[in-house]
Amino acid sequence: MTPSEINPSNTRIGWIGTGVMGRSMCGHLINAGYQATVYNRTASKTEPLAALGATVANSPREVAEQSDVVFTIVGFPGDVREVILGDQGVLAGAQAGMTVVDMTTSQPSLAEEIAQRAAAQSVDSIDAPVSGGDTGARNAALSIMIGGADGAVQRVWPLFELMGKTIVHQGGPGLGQHTKMVNQTLIASGMIAICEGLLYAQKAGLDINTVLQSVSSGAAGSWSLSNLAPRMVAGDHAPGFYVEHFIKDMGIALEEAARMQLALPGLALAHQLYQALAAQGHAKDGTQSLVLALAKLNAMQWAQGSD
Repeated sequence: MTPSEINPSNTRIGWIGTGVMGRSMCGHLINAGYQATVYNRTASKTEPLAALGATVANSPREVAEQSDVVFTIVGFPGDVREVILGDQGVLAGAQAGMTVVDMTTSQPSLAEEIAQRAAAQSVDSIDAPVSGGDTGARNAALSIMIGGADGAVQRVWPLFELMGKTIVHQGGPGLGQHTKMVNQTLIASGMIAICEGLLYAQKAGLDINTVLQSVSSGAAGSWSLSNLAPRMVAGDHAPGFYVEHFIKDMGIALEEAARMQLALPGLALAHQLYQALAAQGHAKDGTQSLVLALAKLNAMQWAQGSD
């Protein structure tokens, strides 16, 4: 099957993981006309997709049995291992010629292992972690970082185009995950800088919204500054991306860095500050809630939110 041949009439979609991002991502495929079978560990989270016409399965294996391409986006590497490699996982129900696409941010080594296990069953495996958070998922504007064999990636490219705007094939299995580690490393220290800047503005008595107008479009501008700083100012700490998942990502990146004998002190500092934030009860909040931990560090009350 070539990229031009994949279409709703001949391709059944499976989707595992219908949380903050997965629900929107799968929804775009359904809205494009694809028949979808979905599974989530918390069954109630599949209800919005069932309302769009998706069939709800009882296990990842059952999803695979009814699908030509299965996407997964779950929480942690252990979850990826379970839903793809477990006794009731995707590969247990896979047929030769199927493609599995893991969009979770996970370990590069696990992506390589899955690719090897899948190839033994004549199944293609792609690692395709994403960046852009809940907003990017809702707007089909994600950055998708892809690792996998050329043919497999080309075959499902039209599906990626329904979910993202920046879609780049980085190379073979695991390289999508390595690219996502670069992404998370770039974000991590930047989030510290944003929080420090906003706390400085508050301490100096500035109007923070006015300050953001001045700095967001200049050399200090970034996606996080434009999209997350306003949430901090509004006291909105709802998760577009969970603190606990960001801690997981930074941990993977630090493990990979250690394996490569690479020192990343900025990433290590961000990891420690986010660990403190989680210890303060914010593991299920969004990553923008880091401002609360840094406010505590300075014995400040973050005036825009609550601690």
